[in-house]
Amino acid sequence: MITVLTGGTGGAKFVEGLSHVLSPEELTVIVNTADDLEWWGLYVSPDLDSITYALAGLLSRERGWGVQGDTFHCLQTMGQFNQPTWFNIGDRDLALHLVRSRMISHGKTLSEATAEIGASLGVKARVLPMSNSRVETRVMTSIGELTFQEYFVKRWFQDPVTAVRFAGVSDAEAAPGVISSILSADFVVIAPSNPITSIGPILAVPGIMAALQQTRAAIAAVSPIVGGAAVSGPAGILMQAQGLPCSVIGVAQAYSDFLDWMIIDNTDEHHQADLRSAGMKVHSANTIMRTASDRVTLAVDVLKAISYPAGIPQLSTNQLRTEN
Repeated sequence: MITVLTGGTGGAKFVEGLSHVLSPEELTVIVNTADDLEWWGLYVSPDLDSITYALAGLLSRERGWGVQGDTFHCLQTMGQFNQPTWFNIGDRDLALHLVRSRMISHGKTLSEATAEIGASLGVKARVLPMSNSRVETRVMTSIGELTFQEYFVKRWFQDPVTAVRFAGVSDAEAAPGVISSILSADFVVIAPSNPITSIGPILAVPGIMAALQQTRAAIAAVSPIVGGAAVSGPAGILMQAQGLPCSVIGVAQAYSDFLDWMIIDNTDEHHQADLRSAGMKVHSANTIMRTASDRVTLAVDVLKAISYPAGIPQLSTNQLRTEN
């Protein structure tokens, strides 16, 4: 069994690739929920939604979030009513938020709502929020403290960052199944996600770091940093704000308490010696996932590198979802 810790668009792409290679019963995905927000009175969980859409074959390939081919008529109309429109939600995407919000208002936990929504969309892999407790990433900037979505989406991560904190995490509990899926995994993968604001909140939930240190599974991280820069988003900026270099070395340092393997891009092969001297195994691959084929190829490459399972089937072209 593979357990993946993930958040953000890179993580969703990687999980989609894995879903073409592994049977659903082999895949458990633990998802960051510290980016969640209330929008127009609805509970929105961007990372859970991206993972669910990716596994259901609905994720927008152009945007990397939301539903493929979605329209934005509601967003436009809300603007006419002088409502905020800086956080883009499509019309089909809106239906998911309506359903989730109703479930939660009727007493279901986020875990229960996530499982029911996934089942409705045909998702068979196990998708777990990191916690049913509310945790919020707060970014301290030169203009004051912002929620992650305010910093990232509303203000396009242009404000200088001095610190990051996870409000409410000390009182949070790991969601049901999270700890056991780490302890019982054959292999744990940290997806190519922002180490600070996508993976950081998961690691901060009490009990999860200890489980990663205790599990007998090998743990690998796919670097979201290539050639000294983030593939997308503010990962590099936030790593530097937390005192980590914007490099594969910085990613390794972020996970040094439990990491066994680093999966780095071919561009960063010159870092292999330093990573190995830190006690890690290293594998180089093409980690840039521009197409559906790239996503599957990276998933296969990672699983082969760590010999899981003994044989990965070779997928023919017509087994891959292709992009125009």
